[in-house]
Amino acid sequence: MIREREDLGSQIFGIIITVISLLAFIGAFQYVRWYSGAEIEYDSQYITVLLLLIPIWYYGISKTNLTKFYRAKDAVIIMLESGLFVIAATGILAALIIILKLDKINLTILLFYAIIDFVLLNLLITLSYGYHKNLMNKGMNTRNVIVIADQNCVDFVERLFLHKEWGYRIIAIISDSELINEVFASRVKVIEQTHSLPNLIKTHVVDEVLYCKNDINQNEIRSMVYTCEEIGVIFRLQSQFFQMSSTKTHLSYYDDVPFLTFVNTPVNKMAHQWKFVVDIVASFFIIVIWSPVLLFIALAIKLTSKGPVVFKQKRVGLRGREFSIYKFRTMVQDAEKLKALLESQNEMDGPVFKIKNDPRITPIGRFLRKSGLDEIPQFFNVLKGDMSLVGPRPPLPREVEQYERWQLRRLSMRPGITCIWQIAPNRNSISFEEWMKLDLQYIDSWSLKIDFILLIRTIQTVARGSGQ
Repeated sequence: MIREREDLGSQIFGIIITVISLLAFIGAFQYVRWYSGAEIEYDSQYITVLLLLIPIWYYGISKTNLTKFYRAKDAVIIMLESGLFVIAATGILAALIIILKLDKINLTILLFYAIIDFVLLNLLITLSYGYHKNLMNKGMNTRNVIVIADQNCVDFVERLFLHKEWGYRIIAIISDSELINEVFASRVKVIEQTHSLPNLIKTHVVDEVLYCKNDINQNEIRSMVYTCEEIGVIFRLQSQFFQMSSTKTHLSYYDDVPFLTFVNTPVNKMAHQWKFVVDIVASFFIIVIWSPVLLFIALAIKLTSKGPVVFKQKRVGLRGREFSIYKFRTMVQDAEKLKALLESQNEMDGPVFKIKNDPRITPIGRFLRKSGLDEIPQFFNVLKGDMSLVGPRPPLPREVEQYERWQLRRLSMRPGITCIWQIAPNRNSISFEEWMKLDLQYIDSWSLKIDFILLIRTIQTVARGSGQ
């Protein structure tokens, strides 16, 4: 969710910068025309220049990552990058003016435009960084990290604590160093054994693991990379670049400290961005269009059985984050208490509980489950950012406690309303292990095309009324 919000904000920011750049060009034109005394006639060639400017600036700022928010980036670097971009983009624009023989364009306007655009671009990016860093200083938009350190890493760990605007919250340090323990034990849990990492990742909400020991044990690294890869946690390695087997790696920087980052989940940022946009827009319109049906269902539930209309239940989402899922209530009021009496009738293996003819389901609830209408309130979960339209179904906390380690990786993507298991014609006879493998198959092969296909097939499944 954090990454998708940042990517969406980056795209919107790119559009804003492009629009302001257009206004800056118009301002430069008016300045040279009115205040310099030059005789410049407004001509259709200037419209051509404006039309050329739009793709050059929008494409350029997206490729140079000027709109991307980095958690640690110096103001001098921002100024240098924006300056180089303005020079390159203005140079391309000037070259096109010459090639297209737009001889009525006053090149002095381009000079003033480049100066104005450079100032505005720096101002916008600086204000944007200030806004994001202010949010992170307040504890918002943060990532939970475990740091593996030795005595040489005191300075870097101190910087992580000092720079709250980077948006990192250290939940534990793994180190055998007495100095690390002495300096940081009063602020955060310091653990000695590195083999405790798997348990920490399983029992805490962890987004990233940072390895910043000077003496690198490659066997230890491989073990930790596998531990993180198994569950879908990001692993960052502070090191000189060296060969290591991994399908998705890239270098990241915190000030001048490099980390080799290993990611075992889909990393197509543009596709993720569109997935997030589609989730929000589609959910909003579905709720609006179906609002009369929602009111009718709510009234039917209220009149036919005792208890709340909407059933809320704790579920586990992205990397172990708990949230309340919303459904229309389809069972009697004391359904959870009655469950213990029905455990022997469970038709699913593994930690999941499911009965075909569950006696706790109300008559209206049976219809809602058959039609899939009981799931509609989950579109509010999508609007809140807890869920996506497509993704592995969110499990119960007690189910996650019984997961094998490899099964925890299904929590490395936001849970969804539907996924591969939901559209399988024989889904109620699929074993729990096979279900988990289907979810991992979705994660490993994810694309917008797959999401679209799953949504279409889900609509077909609902139309057939094969739900339980």
